[in-house]
Amino acid sequence: MLLSLDIRDMLIIDRLELVFQPGLNVLTGETGAGKSILLDSLGFVLGWRGRADLVRQGADQGEVVAEFALGPDHPAQAILADAGFASSDTLLLRRVNARDGRKTAWVNDRRASGEVLRALSDTLVELHGQQDDRGLLNPRGHRDLLDAYAGVSDQIAATRSAWSSLRKARKAHESAAARLAEVQAEEDFLRHAVAELDALAPEPGEEATLDSRRRLMQAAQKLKGDVARALAALSGEGAERMLVDATRWLEGAAPEVEGRLDTPLEALGRAMDALGEAQNGVEACLDALDVNPMDLETVEDRLFTLRGLARKHSVLPDDLGDFAATLRQRLAALDNGALHMAELARAEGEARAAYDSAARALSGARQDAAQRLDADMARELAPLKLERAIFTTVVTPDDPGPDGADSVTFEVATNPGAPAGPLSRIASGGELSRFLLALKVCLARGAAGVTMIFDEIDRGVGGATADAVGRRLRALAAGAQVLVVTHSPQVAALGAHHWRVEKQVHNDITLSRVVPLSADDRVQEIARMLSGDTITPAARAAAEDLLQAGT
Repeated sequence: MLLSLDIRDMLIIDRLELVFQPGLNVLTGETGAGKSILLDSLGFVLGWRGRADLVRQGADQGEVVAEFALGPDHPAQAILADAGFASSDTLLLRRVNARDGRKTAWVNDRRASGEVLRALSDTLVELHGQQDDRGLLNPRGHRDLLDAYAGVSDQIAATRSAWSSLRKARKAHESAAARLAEVQAEEDFLRHAVAELDALAPEPGEEATLDSRRRLMQAAQKLKGDVARALAALSGEGAERMLVDATRWLEGAAPEVEGRLDTPLEALGRAMDALGEAQNGVEACLDALDVNPMDLETVEDRLFTLRGLARKHSVLPDDLGDFAATLRQRLAALDNGALHMAELARAEGEARAAYDSAARALSGARQDAAQRLDADMARELAPLKLERAIFTTVVTPDDPGPDGADSVTFEVATNPGAPAGPLSRIASGGELSRFLLALKVCLARGAAGVTMIFDEIDRGVGGATADAVGRRLRALAAGAQVLVVTHSPQVAALGAHHWRVEKQVHNDITLSRVVPLSADDRVQEIARMLSGDTITPAARAAAEDLLQAGT
């Protein structure tokens, strides 16, 4: 329940404090007095998106504070807990709008975001305004209204989950089918390419090795002559013969020189060993340079094949092995495609069956709720002088979607035997207001702890019909808090609490005030609503009669 509303420097309100009560609270006043500003201010503190220029001219900032009473099981408690706020018996919302447009909000003296305010507002206030018919007359919103009445949030959640699973399964099936079709279109290429690559069996780094071998083999003929001459210089009649002769000559003279040749002879021995190693190395090199022309041709053929396949597939030679593995995977997918497609088709079928089951359950719940809503509407229309009208909730099959496979349309027939049709085409202005009020009353049931605000819901009606509207609002307010902005004296006379919104001008500054009315003030205000600016004794008497009839 809304306990109080404190407004500072908003539009033409400089300071306003309102304390609300349970039951039917009525706000009246001349057109332009500022009644809509109260609703704009309340919407502002609740985080609703509205007009931007709210700050009063000359003020640095505007501020609105709203206080609500919360029971321990009020839905707002769960939102507070999710947002990290402590549970509380009262909820204090404060929001400030700076002149530069910056907005700052607090919940129970802690900073909060606009999203938190809007989430809380859904559990605190229902505004049924002059533009409500735009939504109610649009069939696109009728299913949501029926779902809210039916209380099928669990079924909707189950249907959405099943729809999501179906979409995923269908997408997986379709994507696999597309991939399979793509692979099938290149089956011949894949099989030829894989066979060609498997026959070559390329290895990482092989191109560099082959290129090095090829270069060496190409240069072998020229190099082989030089190496052979070097080997001849080292062995036979070359260096080896001279070292042998020198060693033999020194060994013959050594005994006669008393050890003076021992060291040279040892050095010559080491030289002979080193010369042997050199000869072995040169001989090995010479063997390597002994190239068979067929071997060179073989190396060149493989190198050129390796490079040719790399160019053909636009990859590096070293990447041919990985590329071949990728092609083999695609070929395996093709070979296993039929089995995989069968598995995906089965998964999609199971997901579709689960969705169809959830959608049927939801549809059944909607059909049952439609019958209950029609019966409730019949009971609500009678007190509103529409006892001959027939309201029908039509539930028809529609294309499947996340919220089921139903289309919902509200239709009315204003007289027995008259054809039923959409609200917008059948109901007159006065009838439409009453249909909307009755529908709102039905939809509001079960919304415990919510303050319902009706902004001129009684427009277009008067006399006994307006009295019937007022009495239905008062009956609705018996178990809840209802705020009504009205121009109807019949509705105003039925209020338990009455405020008048008025404009005052001081020093060329226009300000809006909200004045609580005493019993005598109410007579005066209702007489004004009946007769206009000039209040006659007859108007006062009529006002007293209305108030007396409303008790």
